[in-house]
Amino acid sequence: MGDEPVNVKEYQELAKQALPKMYYDYFAGGSEDQHTLRENVDAFQRITIRPRILVDVSKVDMSTTILGYKTSAPIMIAPTAMHKLAHPEGEILTAKAAAACNVIMGLSFMSTCTIEEVASSCNAVRFFQLYVYKRREISALMVKRAETNGFKAILLTADTPKLGRREADIKNKSSYSSFVLQDIAWLKSITKLPIMIKGVLTREDAIKAVEVGVEGIIVSNHGARQLDYVPATISVLEEVVDAVQGRVPVLVDGGIRRGTDVFKALALG
Repeated sequence: MGDEPVNVKEYQELAKQALPKMYYDYFAGGSEDQHTLRENVDAFQRITIRPRILVDVSKVDMSTTILGYKTSAPIMIAPTAMHKLAHPEGEILTAKAAAACNVIMGLSFMSTCTIEEVASSCNAVRFFQLYVYKRREISALMVKRAETNGFKAILLTADTPKLGRREADIKNKSSYSSFVLQDIAWLKSITKLPIMIKGVLTREDAIKAVEVGVEGIIVSNHGARQLDYVPATISVLEEVVDAVQGRVPVLVDGGIRRGTDVFKALALG
């Protein structure tokens, strides 16, 4: 590898060299056999591109909108926890990078910087990722703080009723804390922010999510960190898009490593 990394794989290798094993395992690991972790990437690689030729590409505009907010490219930074394990500035630095690139950042509920610190670090569009605990007042307080500090949407994580068996985390002694579709009415009652539901993998759940009034769907298997042997996200994207029928925007995460992967996801809906 040369001095300057040029793709995600090379950055990941640098992270493996630089971070303590426990931290690297936390970021890079998946649940149990890690089948879905590998499949998230492999499924993209099995998709080929059918090119068209002699098309004028002298002017290309990759900008788009997500929930009405303009972004420079059809990508955003998914919410991931514990950024200070990788850099002392943590999510503040991530927020500044997102702002510099004019893309939307999703701030994790388990951020190592506060909502207020991230909000005051730079001027940009940000969404807040939410877990709903049994003690609803905790989640309600976090939503209120996000709303007060200018966050533009709530990303409701729906695929984690119980944390997955990430065996590297078990060996490293890592530890952390029921919400159903009908309870989204409670969430909508405490905020005016649009709600995107994160963790949809089936046609049936996509239809139900739209019926209860969410403003967007994120096809996600939680980075293969929860239930192993669920499908790769790209393999179910068309099914979810077809079920939604354009009623709400559909995003996808997991396994995306290159611009060609983004292109494939766009081509599939």
